[in-house]
Amino acid sequence: MEYNFDEVISREETDTVKYGLREKLFGSKDVIPMWVADMDFRVPKEVQDALKARVEHPIFGYTIQSERCWESVVNWLERRHNWKVDQKELVFSPGIVPALSLLVHAFTKPEDKVLVFSPVYTPFFEAIKGNGRKVVPHHLQEVEGKYTIDFSVLEEQLSQGVKVMIVCNPHNPSGRMWTKPELQRLVELGKKYDTLIVSDEIHADLVLWGNKHTPMATVSEEAANRVITCMAPSKTFNLAGLNASYLVFKNETLQKQYRSVAGTLHLDFGGTMGTEAMIAAYTYGEEWLEQLLPYLERNISLVVNFIKEHIPEIKPMVPDATYLLWLDCRALGLDDVSLKQFMVEEAGIGLNEGRLFGEGGKGWQRMNLACPKSIVEKAMAQLKVAVEKRRIVSQ
Repeated sequence: MEYNFDEVISREETDTVKYGLREKLFGSKDVIPMWVADMDFRVPKEVQDALKARVEHPIFGYTIQSERCWESVVNWLERRHNWKVDQKELVFSPGIVPALSLLVHAFTKPEDKVLVFSPVYTPFFEAIKGNGRKVVPHHLQEVEGKYTIDFSVLEEQLSQGVKVMIVCNPHNPSGRMWTKPELQRLVELGKKYDTLIVSDEIHADLVLWGNKHTPMATVSEEAANRVITCMAPSKTFNLAGLNASYLVFKNETLQKQYRSVAGTLHLDFGGTMGTEAMIAAYTYGEEWLEQLLPYLERNISLVVNFIKEHIPEIKPMVPDATYLLWLDCRALGLDDVSLKQFMVEEAGIGLNEGRLFGEGGKGWQRMNLACPKSIVEKAMAQLKVAVEKRRIVSQ
């Protein structure tokens, strides 16, 4: 089946975060929303069909994640990532963000140190601070248009008693995919300083340009014992509103400790629709994904090339994965408040503010390109006009 990702589908009356919060966040309903990380594309037909079929049954009681559910996950991980996982190693979660908070709570105590690689997805900070723990930011270094880890600095930080290290792989907001040697080094340092590693791999399926994702837990025997992996079909198949994700524990002891917290809160099993959607997506959604990835590549290339030609003041960090584009806007000469105002009021687009991603994010903006090409082109045209007007005023 051929999917039409050029189709523009209105989401105005569906109470979505992406569209429904525009006025609150940007002061206008007229901005093109290119911020929160969900897609403006139809889900795979098989997913919609599975949900319709389930709705035909008139009872919606408590739902378990049966062997049918976990079998779809196991098969997906082996097909897409060459990762053999046993069903008993999987634990359901209503989302990765709740799981991160539960993991911090389960494996640390108040005032313990938790390390993140900054700039990074904002809820990482919230999961740590909200649990009364201390954030230890490792500032990623930009080298030749890519973020890198300064392992000498990292080792010094870990030696100061960091209990948990949260890794984002692929990295959000930059789309950087950490290499196997980098992941191995992180695990080695985790072992040396007895630091637990949580690996958020929610974007793992959205690899671009022929890249291959390496699950962190697969890089060594020590990694399997020390790494807890967070994954979901939500980013891959645009299912975020159905609240279905899972954690992979190769270490049984760690799983028991996590369940002692998540189980008490009844957050280790999920709802009917999310479960059905996950099964259908992982069982039948591969053809849809194979058509999606080159479409995302074309959107990213369109923006990167357009900016290079028409808006050299902005420098995009080309991602290895994800549908997110991290934009260095510092050469526009605007502070963060003025930069947001410029994007909204003059360019008419709503992006994520880089400063919210922590140290290193000031002067940057995150753009979501998982939308029809026509929307991307409109946004770029508006941004070009806005920058040109700014140039004239600055002269």
